[in-house]
Amino acid sequence: MSASPETQEDTSAAQISTFALDVDTASYTYARRTLQEGRWPEPGQIRPEEFVNAFRQDYAQPADDGFTVHVDGARMPSRNQAVLRVGLQTRGSDAAARRPANLTFVVDVSGSMAEPGRLDLVKQSLHTLIDQLAPGDQVSIVSFSDEAKLLASMTPLAARAELHAAVDQLAVAGSTNLESGLVTGYEEAAKAFRPAATNRVILLSDGLANQGSTEWRSILDRVKEYAGRQVTLLTVGVGRDYGDSLMEQLADNGDGAAVYVSTQEDADKVFAAQLPATIELRARDAKAQVVFNPAVVEGYQLIGYENRALSTEEFRDDSRDGGEVGPGHSVTALYAVRLKSGATGQLAQATVRWQDPDTRSPSEASKAVDVGALNESVWEKAPMRLQVDVVAAAFAVYMRDRKAFGMDLPTLGDQARRLAGAAEDPMVTELAGLIDKARSVG
Repeated sequence: MSASPETQEDTSAAQISTFALDVDTASYTYARRTLQEGRWPEPGQIRPEEFVNAFRQDYAQPADDGFTVHVDGARMPSRNQAVLRVGLQTRGSDAAARRPANLTFVVDVSGSMAEPGRLDLVKQSLHTLIDQLAPGDQVSIVSFSDEAKLLASMTPLAARAELHAAVDQLAVAGSTNLESGLVTGYEEAAKAFRPAATNRVILLSDGLANQGSTEWRSILDRVKEYAGRQVTLLTVGVGRDYGDSLMEQLADNGDGAAVYVSTQEDADKVFAAQLPATIELRARDAKAQVVFNPAVVEGYQLIGYENRALSTEEFRDDSRDGGEVGPGHSVTALYAVRLKSGATGQLAQATVRWQDPDTRSPSEASKAVDVGALNESVWEKAPMRLQVDVVAAAFAVYMRDRKAFGMDLPTLGDQARRLAGAAEDPMVTELAGLIDKARSVG
């Protein structure tokens, strides 16, 4: 996976790469829908790290509530080029064993949500989730169009019928005052805050705000203020036309994550399978830092994470925002690396730093990798999941930049089809189909 020399960091001057962790997957899911509809995704909505993080990784889980650090890589066909993978994994949890949750749903009911696959999908998803939650959980529901309306104040799950009735009240009307909806939702979450519970606001919207504050920074600042009080945010995007950038920025500033759903299958995956088990957090303000050995590495490029980049000094500055990671989540970062000819020894060391969700006490975990540990050929010797990651990342970069590290769409398609046959993973089969679709669209 070679990157052009002009885009790679010169490691003699800057051999340290630092970024906030990100578990978002919205970019992949939205690009999938766009391609399936015969449209090329907007390049600005392509984030390669979200393509990679959408796929299963199979990293070993830690025994405690921290991270395992997995570092491996492989040589690419081009001379002295390699791909380095840094994988971080938290321990999963049983939904029944987690702490109780206070969930405030903020639901967009503006006119644009009338399109099939928007509000109807949201309502079905909420009904499904209410039936999945545990008896100790509590839910409040806020709707917003021209203004916000509290449909259900924080209600115990013992009163599920009341919550289902509140969901049934959701009906399309008016324009989109996102600011009013979020402020009301956060106020409700703060009023009902339980220190021993997971407190989260979940925004369900197409992200197409057209009323209220036009200064997005003011909304983002309000979200960040509440995040500092341990109320986290999940943004769930819906709709063919979708305000991806706003929803992602809100999630990043709200100590949360951004996902996108376009089908009932997507919604079931998020609301019935993932969300009940991953409501609580394993780590707050998690950051990664990779230190390359300048005696071995001539240059490198981190694939994606452009809007999560941090300075070297910010890695151990615990006042600097990082990413929030829940149970059973993996985060993967790929680097295109240019090696010095004949170099041996340590290639890089990767460290993850995070804070305990309750006490805010910091912890770190690290792992190093030597040049000799690189697999000799990415396509012949490397682990299958690493190969899938390379294809997913290269596909994303191609759709964004019309470049794919020396690979064109036919080559990527060939590799994806080969991997789909070996992996027996429906998502890898889907990836191969999307690459073929991109060839016909583009």
